[in-house]
Amino acid sequence: MHREHHRIHRNGWLRAAVLGANDGIVSTASLLVGVASAQASQNDIVIAGVAALVAGAMSMAAGEYVSVSSQADAEAADLAREKRELETNQLAEHKELTEIYIERGLEASLARQVAEQLMQHDALGAHARDELGISDMTRARPLLAAMSSALAFSMGALTPLVVAVFTEGRYLIPVVAVVSLLCLATLGGLAARVGGGKVMHAAFRVTFWGALAMGVTAVIGRLFGVML
Repeated sequence: MHREHHRIHRNGWLRAAVLGANDGIVSTASLLVGVASAQASQNDIVIAGVAALVAGAMSMAAGEYVSVSSQADAEAADLAREKRELETNQLAEHKELTEIYIERGLEASLARQVAEQLMQHDALGAHARDELGISDMTRARPLLAAMSSALAFSMGALTPLVVAVFTEGRYLIPVVAVVSLLCLATLGGLAARVGGGKVMHAAFRVTFWGALAMGVTAVIGRLFGVML
């Protein structure tokens, strides 16, 4: 049996993983560069980095959980409503599904036949998929989304943090910045390749914003370091 593999199937986990890892690298590296620019000690820099990793991972998990839970609640409400309508007015629901298939290009007689057979097999599933756009592949999973985002953020944040632990003195800022930008470029290019996008364009895009974030925090850290 031939099975095709499409990149669209990767959208859910790919978006969460790339967003979490990018956020972990950019936010933690920017914080480390900013604190280091304020002439803080290496011990203080590492402590700030650890705090950023923990706080960021928890924030990503909480934010993703709340966001996806809202989506799950909306899906559940729509499915409950659809179930009630199927129980109380199945004829109207059959007509509604038939019209959907006609709009997609089926002849009226064939559309009625398809709607009837699908509703006999799984009426709620047919309406969820074709009327509401809800399927097993797109269903909201709050806990999985929260755990994935927290893990991806932590993995991203570990990169600049480990570099800061093993790099001392005046080399800390340039080494953290260069390593972080290289990781961002690699991650952006890899995500583009997996998703079928333009590798160089994606790598440049994420590197640009990472460099901008680190540059801004470095300036702010320098200014506060001078004033204090």
